[in-house]
Formats: sequence, C-alpha cells, structure tokens
Amino acid sequence: MSDSQPILLTAQGLSCAVSGRQLWRAIRLEIGAGERWAVTGPSGSGKTVFLRTLAGLMPRQTGEICLRGRPFDQVWAPAWRAQVVYVPQRPALPEGSVQAALAAPFGFRVHRGRAFSPETAGGYLSQIGMAADFLRQDVATLSGGEAQVVAVLRALLIQPSILLLDEPTASLDPTRAANVEALVHHWQTAASGRACVWTSHDPAQLTRVSDLRLPIGSPP
Repeated sequence: MSDSQPILLTAQGLSCAVSGRQLWRAIRLEIGAGERWAVTGPSGSGKTVFLRTLAGLMPRQTGEICLRGRPFDQVWAPAWRAQVVYVPQRPALPEGSVQAALAAPFGFRVHRGRAFSPETAGGYLSQIGMAADFLRQDVATLSGGEAQVVAVLRALLIQPSILLLDEPTASLDPTRAANVEALVHHWQTAASGRACVWTSHDPAQLTRVSDLRLPIGSPP
C-alpha cells in the first residue's frame, strides 16, 4: 500500500473455532484504500466465516477489528455494515421486482438522506451487458446467477468503503463473470477510499481480481 493511502480496516488477533475445530488463529490484516485482497484456503477453512466476521455479521471469538481506527464495539453496528458490505454466494432477496430488492436498503435508517437511483442501477447493468428492463423482473424468477448479479449491484449502490465478495460469480458463465469483475474494478477505482476482498474457488479469477493474498485455515 502506498504511504499516501489511508488504512481502512485493521484486524488483529482474530481466531475462530467451530465445534472444537480451530478454523484460523491469530490472524492479522490491514486493508488500505485502493487495495484488492483475496482470502485463500482449502474448503472448510472458514473463509466465509472470516468475511462475515469482518462485516460484523458474526461475533468475534478473539481479537479486535477497527474501521478507520475505530473499534467495532464503538461503532453503531448498522453503520459498520453499511461501510463493510458482505456479498454472499447465495443471496437472500426480498419478494418483488429486482428494482425493489435494490431499493430496499435505502429504507433503513442508516441510509437516511440517500435514495436509490434507477439510473445508476441501469448504468451498472449496462456495464455487465444486461438490459435495464432486468430491473422489472420478478425476483422469484431469477436464476442463481441472476440473483448473484442483484447482490453485487445492491452492494455497489450502497457505496461502501470495503466490499467483501464471497464467491460472487460462482453461478455465472465466464463472460458474465468477467463483466462483473470489470464492474467491481470500475466501481472501486471510480472513487478514492475503496477496497475489495474476494474469495473464489477459481485461481485464475483470484489472479485477475486481487493483488494481495491472505491465506487462512488448514484442511478439515
């Protein structure tokens, strides 16, 4: 990381055990603005648990996480999760249209004063080769890959500082996956103070989307 770039998130001493099995121990991580990280490890090593812990969606067992120097326990949890956004491999979406699903987060108090922009959403769709009328599609009819697209768009529209992407293109064909990768990169570089963390079972994808690696865990 360049000395001129601020540190967005730090984690020290993070450890996690599940059902008596140690997933990872004493992890230290420092994410700077503009950085692209990949969290790597064998299946069962706890990569999803680690990302959810960084996002404040799972309680820490040990250690501390700070966002721009402020410990998690001193930040309103919804405000933390609005800045450190987790994108799951299998997203849960509300009933209704795609546009309604994308607009839903803007009804939360943490986003008061902000509004969903159909124009911005349509622009993102255009960048990944999808027509704007996708916004009118019913969520119940979406394929797994289309649901992943919605989850990525929803996260980008929130405009977080750190995007935690957990196998976000696993159900997409190679062309659409590459388009999503390009969209995320464009989003990250369009403004200062943004970073991304990816997981993927595709080593070639991790080579494309990351410059830094954090190996965690051990085989189950």
